[in-house]
Amino acid sequence: MAWARCAPDRAADARIRRHTYYNRAMDPDRPNFFAGPYIDRRAEEREDAGWAQAALEDPQTLYLLGSGTHQLVYTRPEPRIAFLDGEQGETLASVEPSRLILLGWFRERRCVLVDVGDEPPLELPRNASFEELRPLSPLLAGEEAGLLAYARALSIWRARQRYCGACGAPTVPERAGHCMRCSREGCAQEFFPRLDPAIIVLVTDGERALLGRQAMWPPGRYSTIAGFVEPGESLEDAVAREVMEETGVPVIGTRYDSSQPWPFPASIMIGFSARAPAGSPARGHGELEDARWFSREEIQAGAIVLPPAHSISHRLIGAWMDGK
Repeated sequence: MAWARCAPDRAADARIRRHTYYNRAMDPDRPNFFAGPYIDRRAEEREDAGWAQAALEDPQTLYLLGSGTHQLVYTRPEPRIAFLDGEQGETLASVEPSRLILLGWFRERRCVLVDVGDEPPLELPRNASFEELRPLSPLLAGEEAGLLAYARALSIWRARQRYCGACGAPTVPERAGHCMRCSREGCAQEFFPRLDPAIIVLVTDGERALLGRQAMWPPGRYSTIAGFVEPGESLEDAVAREVMEETGVPVIGTRYDSSQPWPFPASIMIGFSARAPAGSPARGHGELEDARWFSREEIQAGAIVLPPAHSISHRLIGAWMDGK
């Protein structure tokens, strides 16, 4: 699976090899990028039918504007969210309520995602533009990247759930935008945001790490093995199957590490470490054009381009580099 397609930066990778591994070793409980307590979701507030009016009347409300999978940000001097505040509440009152989604409380202020479609209903802040999250995410502050990832995932789900999967009738948003209900009386099926669980695993034989690469990746980049969980399959079963399918290497044990939201488009990456019998041969198969074993010394010396530092795959490699 292709989790990252950023241009390779060997100088950055060298800095990461010197610093990031050790920082994470000292702080193993540090949340992955896009994760962490960046927002108070207050799910109970979604049950209040008057939540939108309360938000519009609150001068402290923050508005995050989205257009499809693009969100309003400033890109200079450093990327950050271009929030609108309560001063725009009167203008935003003209937006259809169905386009407002309560995200929660961000920095102790109510935060609302506004789906503006292709034509924003108000004048946008100077120097702000609608941008995709993926290329900007490594440059954003962690809490803002997490908020944008949350908003992006909701936007994608809502766009894909415009019709009932049972009868085909249009759906309507409820519960502050976190539920889509079938509009046909007699059906009224409710649909909630869905995630695609995927495992991502660093397999080692003690002294070497098993990494693979896809043909579409930048030259020299190798990463951990990943794949979607199939119906009727445990996470551990998915690890063993994906590693065998893509590399031919048997797995003899797995250990959970951490997880990472990955809204490209709607995944939750569930990270593991695993062991393989010493001397197991590896070969690229399926989505991988190559799979091979690398020693710590080879990785430290820059023999490969590592996955981006904000990815869970980088965290897994880093922990192993530090002997964790």
